[in-house]
Amino acid sequence: MTQRPSRHPHPAARGLATASVAAMALLALAACGSSESTDSSDSSDSTGSASASAANASSAGSGAAQVNVTMVSGSDGDECQADTTSAAAGPVTFHVTNQSATGITEFELLSGQRIVGEKENLAPGLPEVSFTVTLGGGDYELYCPNAATEKQAFTVTGEASANPTGGPTALLAQGVKDYTDYVNVQIESMVTGVENLQKAIDSGNLSDAQTAYAEARPFYEKIESDVDGFLLPGADPTQNKGNLDYLIDMRASNLDPKVGWTGFHAVERDIFGREKITATTKKYAANLTKNVKELAKIGKKLTFKPEDLANGAAGLLEEVQANKITGEEEAYSHIDLVDFAGNVEGAEQAFVALQPGLAKIDADLTKTIAKRFAAVDKLLESYKDSQALGGYQRYTAAVKKADANTLSQTVQALQEPLSRLAEKVATAG
Repeated sequence: MTQRPSRHPHPAARGLATASVAAMALLALAACGSSESTDSSDSSDSTGSASASAANASSAGSGAAQVNVTMVSGSDGDECQADTTSAAAGPVTFHVTNQSATGITEFELLSGQRIVGEKENLAPGLPEVSFTVTLGGGDYELYCPNAATEKQAFTVTGEASANPTGGPTALLAQGVKDYTDYVNVQIESMVTGVENLQKAIDSGNLSDAQTAYAEARPFYEKIESDVDGFLLPGADPTQNKGNLDYLIDMRASNLDPKVGWTGFHAVERDIFGREKITATTKKYAANLTKNVKELAKIGKKLTFKPEDLANGAAGLLEEVQANKITGEEEAYSHIDLVDFAGNVEGAEQAFVALQPGLAKIDADLTKTIAKRFAAVDKLLESYKDSQALGGYQRYTAAVKKADANTLSQTVQALQEPLSRLAEKVATAG
């Protein structure tokens, strides 16, 4: 039997994708939802009245409070402007429009580290998009990465959501559902991202293509532990030519001559390394879109176990160490820190989804992991640059030489406690 070349010089502890793939309803706009958060493109039928301090968040006749968020280009940089920063507990619909902010492409509603709702691929001039979440009273944040002011406090008045109840098994099961919703949103956004990349390449505009590349990459990085090893229908599992992960994310360092160049990094080589778009580049982009759509068909049917989330989070951090900090991943564009941030977000959302159950299993370990995720997040913040592709500094040779050791040590401090989670959640009773 022919052995497939490994994607990774140090194979990550993969495992988020389970052997069983069952059909499930796609919650198209859900983003890491929970009993507190139910995301939908339609307004909820539940009734929620805005308080006096949230008069602008009107019910619009649907029972859901309304919040309008507009992205604009200002004299001090791009801004996200919300017409209210408060709403009453209950269903809340966020309407998001990018009028002119070229540096902002996403909007998120955060509850602590957890992404409650989000919208991606928000280029200027596109139609308004919306999502609805059911919120309990408490403190949230409106988050627009790369805005002059990235985070704004958002207060929900009224009764807070009940704390998660039940034993560890029930809490972990709810966390798995929440994470599945998060993955589905990333899959949809990934498809849109590569479609935008293909359109930019087909137009022949090199600058637009480079921007679209940087915007499309994070979606794959957030969930690559989930989709590693997926095959085209009828493909030989021992051959790279049918392995979707390989076809989408292959690099020069693991090139299989029998397959040849394809995927993200073939496009990257042309538009960053060669700085030109050719007929071959357009074929690369079209094949990338085709393969990502094939992967999405499988990914939307994923089912997980709690240990899959734990193993996958650990695997994503191994990806950071093996391919991002080394600078191997983005050899031509040098947007490795964009990929780094994507891997970290995916790992953190898996952890946050399991956190209520984990706290009952090992409270001290859970607090340690949360603290060390916060340290990684803080370090990543220091590399943000709203003017750079993807919103992070280029990972040049000089940055790598100066900072690789610090980046590696900070991630390693998180890896050690995180590596102990899979066994704990797998044996929870």
